[in-house]
Amino acid sequence: MTSSKDLKKELRAQALSRRDALDPFWRIEAALEMAETARDAIAVEPGAIVAGFWPMRTEVDVRPALFALREKGARLCLPAILDRTTIAFRELVRGAPMVEMAFGTVGPHAEAAVLDPSVLLVPLAAFDARGHRIGYGAGYYDRAISKLHGNGLRPRLIGVAFDCQKVERVPEEDHDVVLDEILTESGLRRFVPD
Repeated sequence: MTSSKDLKKELRAQALSRRDALDPFWRIEAALEMAETARDAIAVEPGAIVAGFWPMRTEVDVRPALFALREKGARLCLPAILDRTTIAFRELVRGAPMVEMAFGTVGPHAEAAVLDPSVLLVPLAAFDARGHRIGYGAGYYDRAISKLHGNGLRPRLIGVAFDCQKVERVPEEDHDVVLDEILTESGLRRFVPD
């Protein structure tokens, strides 16, 4: 019998292979469409804190969506990898220094303010119709979200992916965090709990 971990690894590889096969120019157009959807469908109050991520490899480029939300008054932050198990969300300010992080990504410099997001755009490798996600296997986001929950905060969790990353069913594990919504090139959809 295949373990949940092995099944997740297999589903991750399949979904990422489909994502990698997408035309690079199409991915840019899709990211711009998703930015328009984010602008129109994600309500943010002035000063609300929105966390995104700097895209790596063939991920959706959420920067246009982040900038659209900033135009609505949101403060932005990006994850910064602090060690092998921890990320913090540092404020993204125009003109502030960025530094290289692990996994080929970048983030705000260590002097940037650490913020607690009220909206969290979550990267992922695969997702299912219930809001369960498969990350990249390191567990950074599961731990970061669990820490926010432990501090009494309940950020709106919006997965960001392409439709081709959807899988039939993600195996559940106790530490997994379920998403509230998914933003793809088809639009923003809310998940209905089981």
